[in-house]
Amino acid sequence: MEGVFRGRARNSVDSQFAMCVQLDSDPARVKLHRARGLLPTTFTCMEEERIALFVDFENLAIGAREALGGMAFEFEPIGNALAERGRVVSRKAYADWSMFADARQSMTRAHIELIEIPQRVGATRKNAADIKMAVDAIELAFERDYVTTFVICTGDSDFTPLVHKLRELNKKVIGVGIKSSTSKLLPPACDEFLFYDNLPGVDSRRSDEAKTDNGDEAPDASNVESLITTTLGGLLRSGQGEVLASSLKRAVLRKDSTFSEADYGFRAFGELLRHLESQDVIELTDGPGRGDPVVQFSSSGGSEQEAFKLLHEVLAQRTADGPIVMSGLKNQLRKKQPDFSEKKLGYGGFLQFCKAAATRGLIDLEWDEEAGDYRVSAK
Repeated sequence: MEGVFRGRARNSVDSQFAMCVQLDSDPARVKLHRARGLLPTTFTCMEEERIALFVDFENLAIGAREALGGMAFEFEPIGNALAERGRVVSRKAYADWSMFADARQSMTRAHIELIEIPQRVGATRKNAADIKMAVDAIELAFERDYVTTFVICTGDSDFTPLVHKLRELNKKVIGVGIKSSTSKLLPPACDEFLFYDNLPGVDSRRSDEAKTDNGDEAPDASNVESLITTTLGGLLRSGQGEVLASSLKRAVLRKDSTFSEADYGFRAFGELLRHLESQDVIELTDGPGRGDPVVQFSSSGGSEQEAFKLLHEVLAQRTADGPIVMSGLKNQLRKKQPDFSEKKLGYGGFLQFCKAAATRGLIDLEWDEEAGDYRVSAK
C-alpha cells in the first residue's frame, strides 16, 4: 500500500483522499503515515464518528406497537438517522427472537447481529437482556477505543447507569426511544436523545384518540426561540470568542438532549437559524468553514429596542407617584404584550434585562434594603 502511494501521484489530492479512506480516519495511523511522508502535514483527513449500536429490541417493539397505533417497529428510520451522524461499526440487537420471528429477517437485512436471550424457567428474561447489553457495551468501550459514539436504543431507565459510565469513559452517547414509553430519567443523561416517533420515515398511523391520550401537542415556536437566544447569550457571556452554528447546536443539545429542529418544521439547524435571522433575532456572518456561520445577536437590536420601549412605557404609567418594587413588574409587561420574554433576547432573567435597561439610561434601578427588592422608575 505504501509503495503504491510513493510510486503513483504521491502529491495527488485523490490519492491522499484514498489513503484517508484506507486509514479509516484513525488519527494515530494518520500521524504515522504523515511521519513517513505519505501524507503532507497540511492535508486533513475527513473525521467521522465511529458508532456502536445497541438495541433493546423488546422495549422498542412493544413500545411502538402500544403507542403508535399497532405499527410494527422498523429499523430503517434509525439506520438513516445514524448514517447522517457517522459510520456504524457495530450493530447488536437483544431479544428472545422466538417471540419476534417476523422481525428477524428485516433486522438481519440491516446487518444487525441478533443476540439471543432465550426464555428460561426461573429466570427473568428482561433482566438477562439488560445485563448482557450493558456488559457488551462496556466491553466494547474498553476493547475498541476507536469507537467514539454509543447509540443505546431503549426507553428503559435501567440503562441510565450505563449511559453515565460510557460518558465517564469519554464516549458520546445517543439514546433512541419511543416517546410515550421512555423514562424521563434517560434522555437528560444522554448527549442526544432521538424519539423514534419523530424520525423521518416513521409512519405513526395513530388515531386522533391515541394522540390525545399520549398528550402530544404541537411545539410552541416561541420555546425554540427562547432556547436558542438564551444558549447564545450564555456562550457569549462565557467569553469563548465567536459562536459558530455547530457550537451553538452542541450547546443546545447539552441543555435539551431531545431537541430537534424538525419538531418545529425546519429541515436543518441552519434553516432554523436563517428563520430567526429573518425575524431580526440573530445575525449570521461567514465563519471559518462553509456552512458553519458565526452566530450573534442582531446588530439592529429591533426586538430588544421594542422590549425596552415596552418596559419604559409601563413604568412611565405606574411610577408617576414614585419608584415601584420590581416584583410583579414582569406580569404588568405581559398584560400589555402576552408573549413578552426576556429570554428571547438572550437575557438570563428579568433582573438582568432591567439592569441592561438601566445601563442604557432608560430606567432607574436601586436596591431597597427595607423592601428587600429593587425599586424601579422610568427616566
